[in-house]
Amino acid sequence: MRSCVWSGRGLSPAMLRRLLQPQGAALKGVLSHRRAVSGDGQPPLPSQARVVICGGGIVGTSVAYHLAKMGWTDILLLEQGRLGAGTTRMCAGIVSVAKSISIESQMADYSNSLYQQLEEETGVNTGYVKTAPGIQTQEVSKLHSLVNIHDLVGALHLPGDAVVSPPEVNRALAVGAAGLGVQILERTTVQQVLVEKGHVTAVETDRGSINCEYFVNCAGQWGYELGQASEVKVSVPLHGCEHFYLLSKPLQQPLPSDTPVVMDMDGRIYVRPWQGGVLSGGFEKNPKPIFTEGRNQLEVQNMQEDWDHFEPMLSALLRRMPKLETAEIQQLVNCPESFTPDMRCLMGETPGVHGYYVLAGMNSSGLALAGGAGRYLAEWMVYGYPTANVWPLDIKRFGNLQSSRTFLRHRVMEVMHGSSAKDQSSGARWMEKHGFERPKYFVPAGKDLLSLDRSKTFYKPDWFDLVGSEVKCCKEAVCVIDMSSFTKFELTSSGDQALEYLQFLCANDVDVPVGHMVHTGMLNERGGYENDCSVVRLSKNSFFIISPSDQQVHCWSWMKKHMPNDPQLHLEDVSWKYTALNLIGPRATDILAELSYVSMTPDHFPSMFCKEMSVGYANGIRYALHVYNEVMSVGQKYGVRNAGYYSLRSLRIEKFLAFWGQDLDAFTTPLECGREFRVKFDTDMDFLGREALLQQRQEGVSRRLVMLVLEEHDTELDLWPWWGEPVLRNKQLVGATTSSAYSYTLERHVCLGFVSAPGGLSPDFVTRGDYEVDIAGQHYAAKAKLYPFISLLSQQRRLKDQLDLGSMTPE
Repeated sequence: MRSCVWSGRGLSPAMLRRLLQPQGAALKGVLSHRRAVSGDGQPPLPSQARVVICGGGIVGTSVAYHLAKMGWTDILLLEQGRLGAGTTRMCAGIVSVAKSISIESQMADYSNSLYQQLEEETGVNTGYVKTAPGIQTQEVSKLHSLVNIHDLVGALHLPGDAVVSPPEVNRALAVGAAGLGVQILERTTVQQVLVEKGHVTAVETDRGSINCEYFVNCAGQWGYELGQASEVKVSVPLHGCEHFYLLSKPLQQPLPSDTPVVMDMDGRIYVRPWQGGVLSGGFEKNPKPIFTEGRNQLEVQNMQEDWDHFEPMLSALLRRMPKLETAEIQQLVNCPESFTPDMRCLMGETPGVHGYYVLAGMNSSGLALAGGAGRYLAEWMVYGYPTANVWPLDIKRFGNLQSSRTFLRHRVMEVMHGSSAKDQSSGARWMEKHGFERPKYFVPAGKDLLSLDRSKTFYKPDWFDLVGSEVKCCKEAVCVIDMSSFTKFELTSSGDQALEYLQFLCANDVDVPVGHMVHTGMLNERGGYENDCSVVRLSKNSFFIISPSDQQVHCWSWMKKHMPNDPQLHLEDVSWKYTALNLIGPRATDILAELSYVSMTPDHFPSMFCKEMSVGYANGIRYALHVYNEVMSVGQKYGVRNAGYYSLRSLRIEKFLAFWGQDLDAFTTPLECGREFRVKFDTDMDFLGREALLQQRQEGVSRRLVMLVLEEHDTELDLWPWWGEPVLRNKQLVGATTSSAYSYTLERHVCLGFVSAPGGLSPDFVTRGDYEVDIAGQHYAAKAKLYPFISLLSQQRRLKDQLDLGSMTPE
C-alpha cells in the first residue's frame, strides 16, 4: 500500500520522510512543539495552480484529498508553519456522530468511516479505536467503571463512535492527497487573494505570487484575518476562544483504549481514555476570547494554563467520576478553537468573490466533521453543489451585521455560555436572527421574565400560555409583529429588463398589474428552492422582493449570479431602509383605515395587494417609531397588542405554510410541497428549473410534504415534538418532521414533514396510511393530510352554523 505514497510528487523529500516516519501513540509528543523542517528541501513555489488551499490542518488536507479523489489536478496546499501544527495537533481525538443537526451527523458518520480506512489506503496508522459494543442504559457502570450513575435518569450510547490520533489522521490525509498529485508546501504564508472583476485570479504569499482559479480558506483561527486581508474583503464570521482539557497520568487500573467517551451535557464536559489515564475537557460558561491579529501560529498555540478558569469543569469531572480524585494530573492544555455565531461551521463559496471558498469555524468539532465537510466542499467545487443539503452550514447564512469583530467576540461568548440578550422593560424575550434581535414572545407586567429564561425543557414550556394569548389576539382582535429583519430588495430597469429577468428567475408568473403581489419560488436547475419570496410590482419596471431574514446574502448572491450584464438593470438591497410591521387579525384593516383615511374594503384593498398610504410626518427612524406608536394608540380600542415569532410559527404551521430553510431547501421542488399552482406551467415562458419540473411532473414525485396532527399526545405530560422526529407509516420509517408547533386552534400538536415512497407517491399513500411520529422512542398516532386541517375545521364550523340557523327557521 505504500507504493502510492512514494510516487507522491507533491511532497518534498524532507517532508515525505517525516510524514512516513512512525509517530507513536495518540497525542504522544504532539503537545511539545518540534522544529519545522528545514528549507533545504523546500521545492520552489509554482507560478500557477488550479486550486490553492490555505491551511495544512485536518480540514485543509481533507479538502485537498477529496478534490484529488474527484479527479481534479494542479492542486496546491499551503501551510504557514508545519502540517497539523495548529488546532489539529491539540485536538482531543473524539469522532462522535452526536451532533445537533442531521447534516453534521452525516459528516461525522462519513469521517468515521474514512478515518477507519485511511490506514489501509495510505499505510499511516491513524490510531483508530472504536468504542465497545452497544449496551442497555442501566449497564452504564458496567461499561465505564468510573462513571457515577446515582443522579442519572438515562443515558445514550453510540457504539459507532471512535477515538483517533488527530495528527496521524492529518498525516494520512496529506499522504493520500500527495499520492494523488497534490503539492504541499510548508512554511509558506498566504498574505492576500487577488480578485479581478469579482473572480479569484491569484494568491500572494511571502515567497511570491501564484495564479489560480480557486482559493479555499481553511486557515482556522486565522480565517477571519485572511478574509479581511484580501484585495476584496471577504467576511469569515468566526472568533477564537481559549479551550482547555487536562491529561492525567495512567490510573492504577488503566482504562482500556476502547472505553467509550463520556459526554456529560449538564456538566459541559467530555472524558476519553488516553494512555491508560483520561483526557477531559469541556465548554466553560465564561469563555475567554483570543485575538489572532498579528500573532503567528506558535504564539497562539503555546498559550498558558489557567487552573482558575478550568476549575468548574474539573469540579464537574469529579462529580461524574469521583474515583479520579486520587488521579495524578500530567498537564492542562490550552487549545484555542474558533467558534461561529451559531456554533455551526462555515462552508461554501463566498457571496462577493467567485472562486473563493471557505471551510472553517469548526466549533471544537473539526476532527469529527473534517472528513465529511471536506468531501461536501469538494463536491460543491467540482459539481456546482454538494450531494446533501448543507444550507445550515452555508457561509451565506450570515450577513454584515454578524461579521464585525465586536459582534463576533460577544456572540461566541453567548453561544458557548448559552445566554442571549434580554430586555426587561418591554417584556420581550429576544432571540437573534441574522444579526437582528427579534421577540419570541412578550411577558406581561408582573411575570418573572428571568425565571422563564432559565426554564428549559423538552416538555411543555413555561411560555405556553403567553404565546396562546398572542395567538388568540391574532385571531380575534389584532397583533403587531416587527418583521423588519426580513430581506427586502428593489429591482428596477429602464425598459422591460426587470420583468424579463424575474420571469426567468421565478417559477410563478410575475407579470401582474401594478400593486399586485405574487408568491413565488426561485428555483435551481434541479427544480429545488433557492429562494421563497413575495414579489410586488410597484410600477411597470420596478419590483419589490421580500424574502426570509436568513436569505439576505444567499438570495442576493443567487440573483447577482444570474443577473444579465446590463447597466439599465439595477438591484438594490433595501433591507435597512424599511421598517416592517405586520398587523395580523380581523381588526387590522380597522386600524389602517383610521390611520390613513383610505378605504380598506375588499373591493379597494383585495388580497395579495400592495398600496402606499400616509400615516403622518416624521424623518428617518423617528418615522418608524411614529408609525408604531400611532398603530398602538389607535389600536387600543381594537384590543391591539405586541406578538412574537413563536405565535407566528404556530399560526404558520397550523395553516400548512412551508418555510424556506426549515421545510423547503435546494432539494425540494414545488411539486413535492403542494405548490404546483405557483408554477407557470400553462405558459410557454422558460424559467430556471422548468425542464426538471416537467420531467418530475411526468414521472411523479417520490416524496411529499404532509401535515401531521398528533392524536394521542398529552400536551401536559408528554415530550413535545420540535423537529427532526421520525415519521412511520404502517410501522415503516417513511420520513421525518421538518417543523412543529402547538396549534391553539386545533388544541393539538401539528408537525410538517416529508414522507417518501421510492416507487412513487400517490395521494392515497398519504391519506390511507396509519401514521405515527416517534418522539424520543415513544410512538404517537397521527393523521396525515395534504391540506390544512384548519380549513376542514372552518368548513365544519360553517356547516354547523348553517344547520343551527336552519333549525331556527320557521316552517
